[in-house]
Amino acid sequence: MNDEYYMRFALNLANKVSGQTSPNPPVGAVVVKNGEIIGFGAHLRAGEAHAEVHALQMAGEKAKDATIYVTLEPCSHFGKTPPCADLIIEMGIKRTVIAVTDPNEKVSGQGIEKLRNAGIEVELGILQSEAEQVNEVFFHYTKTKTPYVTIKSAVSLDGKTATVNGESKWITGEEARMDVHEYRHKHDAILVGVNTVIADNPSLTTRLPNGGKNPLRIIVDTNLRTPLEAKVIQDQEADTWIFVGKNVTEQRMDSFKGKNQVNVIQLDDEQVNINKLLKFLGNKGVMSLFVEGGAEINGSFLEGNHINQLILYMAPKLIGGKRAPTAFAGNGLQSIAEAFALDIKQVELINEDIRIIAVPRKDDKDVYRNN
Repeated sequence: MNDEYYMRFALNLANKVSGQTSPNPPVGAVVVKNGEIIGFGAHLRAGEAHAEVHALQMAGEKAKDATIYVTLEPCSHFGKTPPCADLIIEMGIKRTVIAVTDPNEKVSGQGIEKLRNAGIEVELGILQSEAEQVNEVFFHYTKTKTPYVTIKSAVSLDGKTATVNGESKWITGEEARMDVHEYRHKHDAILVGVNTVIADNPSLTTRLPNGGKNPLRIIVDTNLRTPLEAKVIQDQEADTWIFVGKNVTEQRMDSFKGKNQVNVIQLDDEQVNINKLLKFLGNKGVMSLFVEGGAEINGSFLEGNHINQLILYMAPKLIGGKRAPTAFAGNGLQSIAEAFALDIKQVELINEDIRIIAVPRKDDKDVYRNN
């Protein structure tokens, strides 16, 4: 067994905790000695022990002269927990294999330097691309201080999200809808527009057979039309933040005071500005945002160049109708040359529906600019 085998083991551990470590990255670690795994672990939750700590504690005294595989550079500074690099040195590890460096300025390169200064052999870049994918949310947030945005939509084969009279339940099957709940569980926040709240009265919670983490609920509501009786206001299942424009009166906002877990946030533009909303969320530590809005909301994210991932479910149905809504509205583009280019990462059947996962093409010129 080689380095890639053990690093893949560590990456699988990191994948298992994806979405529950925010604002920290998901990290896995494996300790190996004489061809045997003697310890392993993952960082489970912010403020708790890091992956290296779990793995080294399991290995115990056997860790001396062993190799540790870590999916992300060990930290070298005191935060909520002591530096992992110090523990690796203290436990007598002989060799450290790291998939990718940490972009956090408090860590970047310093953990590696500390280990090498202690005489520990360090190898970097094993399964780096896979590790970058596991931590794409953390890397994006660290570099931009805004959430990684995933747009989710469900459409018929002819691209419709509802019938001409607005009926949309249910375009996709139960298995695809349950898959959406897996994504909700892995995201810090979920966002919809007020029209979705009024039309569907959704809960915007995670409903998996074995439970799950409810995301923070974000409502884009320029004129504060959210009904006081809406589930997102009344159910107390998760925090709800409503973003409104500058023309909403204090009297109207006061009607939401005293509602548990509800916060009305007024921005300084007439219409809620998505760029400012994302910066606000980033400042509050929201690393990942799952957008389940309608066509107008999706169009706003497209026009602002705020899409990091698209998840599209396609049902084997035809709806038709030139006025039936599609996944993206807004002003649209004037030419094919301006189109927002994507690379398809995955196409998979979810029972009878198709799930397509796509990301912006990295070598494509930015069509839009952030406001």
